[in-house]
Amino acid sequence: MKELSCFEFQQGRIFAGSFSHGGDLINSIEEFCKKASIQMAVFSVIGAVSSYTIGAYDQKQQVYVTFTEKAPLEIVSCTGNVSLKEGKPFVHAHILLADELGKTIGGHLFSKTIIYAGEINLQELTGKPMERNYDNNTGLMLWG
Repeated sequence: MKELSCFEFQQGRIFAGSFSHGGDLINSIEEFCKKASIQMAVFSVIGAVSSYTIGAYDQKQQVYVTFTEKAPLEIVSCTGNVSLKEGKPFVHAHILLADELGKTIGGHLFSKTIIYAGEINLQELTGKPMERNYDNNTGLMLWG
């Protein structure tokens, strides 16, 4: 059995902020990280979306199956990380959304997911940044 592969990081800067109404969730985080020179981070988001794109990975076909819907939903939970992909900050996140009756839907987060209102807590990690590379076993871009 393979062991868990982990690397040690130190806490860097801590950020708390809000998203612009109508902005794309993933693009907003990636742009902020570029401007703030953040290469590694973990984050959580709360708020609401006006539309979303989510999906799940089909392990047999090794492709993401996604769908987009325009709907006013609450962000129950959204967690993710930032690392490097092709030398640029790249967001990997999962989201759980709920409607006014509490019905939930969730999955891997994609652009375009449009923010109605939202807040983020982002913790920078310092150390040698991890880079996403193609993994032949899974077909995914994983930390290498």
